[in-house]
Amino acid sequence: MDIPIFPSTEAPKPREEVRIEALDIALYRDRMRVLVHIHVTPFMERPNLLIMVRDANDRLVGELNVIETMHNDMEFTLHLRGVTDPTGWYTAEVDLFYETRHPPLDTRVEAFEIPASAPDEDEL
Repeated sequence: MDIPIFPSTEAPKPREEVRIEALDIALYRDRMRVLVHIHVTPFMERPNLLIMVRDANDRLVGELNVIETMHNDMEFTLHLRGVTDPTGWYTAEVDLFYETRHPPLDTRVEAFEIPASAPDEDEL
């Protein structure tokens, strides 16, 4: 009798099959921090991630390196650096890679807007 450790759709994959499955962005009420939620394919070998937030002028305002993550479902808080008024459009980009990032195994980009006032009560 086989007793599966993982659901059949969640079995760990080899590195060439690992992808970023979801990238979600949420704003904190102070508008100076963003919550980045990343879900990747379950993996056999731990991948690296590079998370970058850029403003509308393509200036890097937040960055985080994740080395050999143990989890395939992750959340991180990034602080916006060098920004006095965060109002405007931004992009969050995540690169998934192993030994080298050039080229990454997978990339995901999401655009988001920080409004002129604090988010509604249901935001962070």
